[in-house]
Amino acid sequence: MIIVKDLKRCYGTGDTAVRALKGVSFEINKGEFVAIMGASGSGKTTLLRILALLDDATDGEYTIRGLKVSSLPEAERSYYRLTQVGYIFQDYALISEMSAAENVYLLSMMEGKSKKESYRTALEALEKVGLKGKHDRVPDELSGGEKQRVAIARAIAKRPDILFADEPCANLDTTNSKQVLDVFKELNERYGQTIVMVTHEPWHTDYVDRVITFKDGSLLSDDKKMKVKE
Repeated sequence: MIIVKDLKRCYGTGDTAVRALKGVSFEINKGEFVAIMGASGSGKTTLLRILALLDDATDGEYTIRGLKVSSLPEAERSYYRLTQVGYIFQDYALISEMSAAENVYLLSMMEGKSKKESYRTALEALEKVGLKGKHDRVPDELSGGEKQRVAIARAIAKRPDILFADEPCANLDTTNSKQVLDVFKELNERYGQTIVMVTHEPWHTDYVDRVITFKDGSLLSDDKKMKVKE
């Protein structure tokens, strides 16, 4: 589903240049739940932003479902990002004056869908993440875990090919983190959602199929976990 070949990202030039990614290559299959790990500054968030088309690579290429997205013109990249990719920020990025449903259906309306269709899709997404009945609450009326679940609902409402999550539990306590990760696990197992999640917490790996670890801009290890049949 995702094929990354010799991906590089360099910030700056000359002696002050920072090589955030030093030519990494890997593949992610459809339906995998992958954790991207590594110390601060290892390149994991840089990688995620490039894959989600929020940033550009300096060199290398990557494809999603056979489409070389790294070579798309900017207008096409923006449309692809809007319609095909889900991205979850660690700080929720919700609009405080809007209800949970409004925060979710805003992107659908930006795609050109009607308000009626967007609202219906938003309610379905909120129900998937366990927020049925809380669609009319504004962010200040929700817990940290609930805010993050609204952010997840917003990302999955458009039924993206891939869900990217940048340290989605960074601002949450253990209880709320488990609730959010349980949502990810259900989305992955029940709906076959492909998820790529940046995290620094070792216990989060209990939820994933595979752990890709970065160090100093390079791929250090790629471990696929064995699933135990119950």
